[in-house]
Amino acid sequence: MERMDSFRPMRASLSPDDAVISRYSHSILETHKDATDDPPCSAGQVYDPDLGGYRPQRFSLASTGTSISWNPFDINSVSPRSSTSSYASIASLSSIYSTGQTPPPFLNGSKHSSYTTQQKLRSTAPPTPVFQRLPPAIYDCILVHLRAFHEEASSLSCQTCSLRDLASLALVSRKWDKAVRPRLYEKIHIVGNDAPLQLKKYKMKSGVRLKLLRRTLRERRVLAQYVVEFKPPRLHPDTELLGKDIIDQVASIVMSCPNLERLVGFYPIYNHEFDRLTHALSTRRKLKEHMWIMGENSAITRRSLKQLPPGLMDYEQVDSFLRYHQSWTSLTTLFLHSHNSGILERDVFSTVLHQLPSLQHLSISNFDIDDFDDIILQDLPTLQSLRLQDLQGVTYRGLSDFARSPSAQNLRSLSLVHLDIAYLSTITNLLLYLQSLTRFTLVQESSPLTEPDELIFQPIVGSRTLSYLHWDILHPGPANANLASSISANGFPALRTIRAPSDHDGLLQSLCRPRATVVLPSDKYSKAYRLAAAAASSTSPSRTPLSLNLFEARKAAQQRIDDRKKQVSFRVTVEEEGEMIEYYDFEDFVGTIGSRISYSLEPDVPGSDDALIDVGDLLGGAREAAPRDGCTGLWNAANPSGKKWWCHTERWRYRGEDLGGFFEGVGRMWGWEAS
Repeated sequence: MERMDSFRPMRASLSPDDAVISRYSHSILETHKDATDDPPCSAGQVYDPDLGGYRPQRFSLASTGTSISWNPFDINSVSPRSSTSSYASIASLSSIYSTGQTPPPFLNGSKHSSYTTQQKLRSTAPPTPVFQRLPPAIYDCILVHLRAFHEEASSLSCQTCSLRDLASLALVSRKWDKAVRPRLYEKIHIVGNDAPLQLKKYKMKSGVRLKLLRRTLRERRVLAQYVVEFKPPRLHPDTELLGKDIIDQVASIVMSCPNLERLVGFYPIYNHEFDRLTHALSTRRKLKEHMWIMGENSAITRRSLKQLPPGLMDYEQVDSFLRYHQSWTSLTTLFLHSHNSGILERDVFSTVLHQLPSLQHLSISNFDIDDFDDIILQDLPTLQSLRLQDLQGVTYRGLSDFARSPSAQNLRSLSLVHLDIAYLSTITNLLLYLQSLTRFTLVQESSPLTEPDELIFQPIVGSRTLSYLHWDILHPGPANANLASSISANGFPALRTIRAPSDHDGLLQSLCRPRATVVLPSDKYSKAYRLAAAAASSTSPSRTPLSLNLFEARKAAQQRIDDRKKQVSFRVTVEEEGEMIEYYDFEDFVGTIGSRISYSLEPDVPGSDDALIDVGDLLGGAREAAPRDGCTGLWNAANPSGKKWWCHTERWRYRGEDLGGFFEGVGRMWGWEAS
């Protein structure tokens, strides 16, 4: 009892592992308890002849009916409070192994080990929740549908609401946070103006969200690696004085994102002078899209008054522009647009285009005859999509030669906008020699003619692979009739969609599948916007309202359908015993039954009166800076958290922006909502 009392204070502090081990080791040691009457050599030990040494003595607490023993051989289960009795018996363990004797069963890892006991204890834990056992693919599927709910064209939500829901999901659990975090930072779209409360809190005039995002990406490099697409807020005319500060903030964010592939909705003008954003983009090796808006340079303008091109760009300007493209080995889409007589000489064109090994889609527009001509056209690399617009140096002869060049054989999409092609034979050669072409766009004012003394065979124009045709000839002429006769002669067996805003006599509409209605439901609500767009277009020398006003085209097509409905196509007569009982008159229609071609008058940009998308649609930021009927989160007003949860600053419903819409047409550029 004296020894028992000495260990009584340690009973309350006995570790769980020692208690469990002593419970199973007691049955083993109890069989050797009375094997000998030799007195123990020291306190806490007793001699065991079977073991050939001393073993720890078991102490029984009679008051509680509980047996407690310390196992000095399990070092992992030794608790700090029992170290005195444990280390005192380590010598007996060494003597057992030194004499070659067989250790007791509990030293060889019996089934009642501490590990097995811990496993049994764990088995009694509550089951794992269902959401923590789902595979990552299920989480990704949920997040994809959530993003589609917020960003589809008919949704009343916006990017702010989408980010709010993703942030809430990340707070549910660690499993959700792991799944949401890449989606949350993969595509960062900052739309519209900053909230007034944020501006007041941080004492800034603009750029609060950009500053907070830059701080987050700099402090947490792991999050910055997720960023693939970034959209800053568009520059507004009222904030032009702050434009340089915003550009510098965007540049610092770009430098923080090593895996950036796309910078959308933010295209400052490059005037051959150093700026931080251009330098930052030149260091992104994974960049896939870029748009150059070439602006006027004062030094080049002064130099042009004294000499003729080439040589207007000095060596430093040429070298800087070429070095920007050295790291863009993954660039697939490139836009080159001249703004206000911006210059990019022909030698620079040729060098830059061959410096990009992954280039597939190219758009060149509004350059002077001294910058881009037929010679540069023949030297283009192998592409899949090409758009040429407002280029004075490109002639119909250069296009015919380009159609025969090896670099043009892989073209799948070709757009010729305002090039004034004189002869129809040029279009015939393009469609004949480009065997992989599936989309063709032709927009010009004058109607292409047939060359004098040219033998004409049907079909005049044709393509085996063409599936989409945009044909817009402003002035009436033989071009529409020649195209209609070629379609009737099975010149386009794979054609499925035709868009002809200037179908003056309805010849092309009559060859397509009949439609009951062509007008859109939003046409009757867009009168004010239509008049404003027509007034703005009339001041531009390069645009004619008639050629780009889809409302008038839909109105004319619907009028042809309504006029034809007044005529009877055929009559069904019901007779009984030779007498006519009743008859049914079926209205006439516009189109051809059985035709596989659909007649479309929908714009590339939803809600726009312009059929074809233009560079100006990407540069303008008036709708984003001053949204009309934008999103304030009101669609989620039923949320029980109240107005403080769902309400936010009114922002434009941005739906994404894909530069591939310049080459793929309808369905690709859907970043603008119908208004």
